[in-house]
Amino acid sequence: MSDPRTPVVVFIGQPNSGKSTLFNSIAGHKAETSNFPGTSIQHTHSRVNIEGRLLDIVDLPGTYSLCPTDRAEQVVLSHLFSERPDLVVNVVDASTLSRSLELSLELIELGYPMVIALNMMDLAERKGIEVDGAKLQALLGAPVVPIIATFGRGVKELLERAFTVLDEGQVLRGIRGSGDVESKIAEMERLIPPGFPIVGNRRFTAVKLIETGGLACGDLLGEVDPRLASVLAGLRKGLEESRGAPAYEIISAERHHLAMKIFEGTSRVLHGKRLTWDTRADAVLMHPVFGYVILVAVFLAFFLVIFKVGNPLEALLLGPFESLKATLASRLGDGFAFYLAEGLIQGVGGGVAIVLPYFLPLLFLMALLEDLGYLARAGFLLDAFMHRIGLHGKSVSPFILGFGCNVPAIVSTRILESQRDRILTSLLIPFIPCAARTTIILALVAFYLGPLWAMGFYVANLAVVALVGWVISLFLKEPSPGLILEIPSLKAPRPGSVLRKTWLQIFSFVKFAWPILIAGSLVLSLMSFFGADRLVNDILAPLVSQGLGLPRELGVTLVFGFLRKELSLIMMLQALGVEYQDLLTAITREQIIVFTVFISFFIPCLSTFAILWKEIGKKWAFVSVGLSVSVALALSWLVRLVI
Repeated sequence: MSDPRTPVVVFIGQPNSGKSTLFNSIAGHKAETSNFPGTSIQHTHSRVNIEGRLLDIVDLPGTYSLCPTDRAEQVVLSHLFSERPDLVVNVVDASTLSRSLELSLELIELGYPMVIALNMMDLAERKGIEVDGAKLQALLGAPVVPIIATFGRGVKELLERAFTVLDEGQVLRGIRGSGDVESKIAEMERLIPPGFPIVGNRRFTAVKLIETGGLACGDLLGEVDPRLASVLAGLRKGLEESRGAPAYEIISAERHHLAMKIFEGTSRVLHGKRLTWDTRADAVLMHPVFGYVILVAVFLAFFLVIFKVGNPLEALLLGPFESLKATLASRLGDGFAFYLAEGLIQGVGGGVAIVLPYFLPLLFLMALLEDLGYLARAGFLLDAFMHRIGLHGKSVSPFILGFGCNVPAIVSTRILESQRDRILTSLLIPFIPCAARTTIILALVAFYLGPLWAMGFYVANLAVVALVGWVISLFLKEPSPGLILEIPSLKAPRPGSVLRKTWLQIFSFVKFAWPILIAGSLVLSLMSFFGADRLVNDILAPLVSQGLGLPRELGVTLVFGFLRKELSLIMMLQALGVEYQDLLTAITREQIIVFTVFISFFIPCLSTFAILWKEIGKKWAFVSVGLSVSVALALSWLVRLVI
């Protein structure tokens, strides 16, 4: 719980309004992600110091309405009502103002102190939309601050207005609509009995009762007394008969009409209707034929660039570590000190010279495509593919995250409303090649067989995901709920944002994974010195040598691969006792393919297993392990037979 003396400010807005971008620009890197109490829905929060004043700021999940059906949106509602914030920052997309204002009107009805952040003014300008912020503020009765969150423009003024509202208070009055609807709302206000739970204020409560018939927004208004329910039913019936539509549609239409009226009164289009550059670009990027051609071309270029950058960088960085190892070998001999030094060099050198050369461009290009807005378009194009394996496009986002790291990808399945979808998506994510496994694929398959082989590996990987997903969906027959995907506008990538995202991922690797790489390398060296590695290899020999046709020395790498997938690559060199460029003297090209296939699909890493246990339960976590081992063995044996 927050310190009661520190004001709580919530950021609320419709999806793709730039709400999280604004939040992050204020919270910086101090933001923390956690669950709402008693739920699996995430929110991001941070305590910030703005010119000597503390604020507890909370980034709520995006929502279109204060009476939603989506599980994540219902949490927004609960947080707003049961833990009333001191201030609401309503983030509005200026480029789609008429639609965005519908949520603003609901928030005004709620009556909480509020500041409106009129975001994406640059996009509105590119579309030829000019918004009169002062006039909009006068009509809404709440401060309106034009901002461009991606560039930090207007954020300082927004915070100043927020502090003014916190210090001076604010009284918001709901904007009145048509006379017949308003008369019913006023009548409902009078009929609310003493002791009835009031949400926000009597007007907002009355509106929600009429809108929902007493089943208001997840039962947040409590159980309606039978006598009140009878009066409410009569009132709603009279309204529905006079308008010829259900009550919820009438209220929604009123809100929509008011939003359009305010938009028309405060905005103007400076030129006739024309296609903007991003609309023309989307006509090609999301074309039902050319869109897929471009998708393949983008990802082919993606991997070629990573290989072309990583390959020479790897060769350049390996040299100093190999020279250092040779120097130590001549000076320390073959004793304990050398094995210790060798393990340290392999761990540090493996991270610097083998992992980072491919890991760094991978993260950079992922951040670039995300900032550009292309990843969302790739998700839209893959929506049809998702339906074939029993899912919908909303599962694309976790899968795309999985290319970076499986752990946050599994956590992000919380956005899926269906438990069945969460389980199915979580079971498939470990088959997505994360950055660690991509490093192995590029450093082995691409380096020794060529980048087209690596691209083919990814195509085959997607086919495996589709096949496994289809098989699992046969056992999980509950239908997946429908979804309309929203695509954010294309934007020019911002170098600062791309570099910041890349750095955060690299920092996470250095902080978390690199110590494991070094420790694992040291342990393997000491095991080799004391002969313990031979014991592990003997135990795993039936699987490694006879089953997979690999050198028995690689058995120990499977154990370390469970800790971090990158370890399998570095341990492979140590176990075989060769330098990177001499690998083919100890193992064949065919064995490289079998090893890569097995490691890529074999048991999820420890972090992934732990998050599976936490998110979908112990049973499904072990199902995931069994599924991964089975698929890895089947594919490895198949590849061994084919090649």
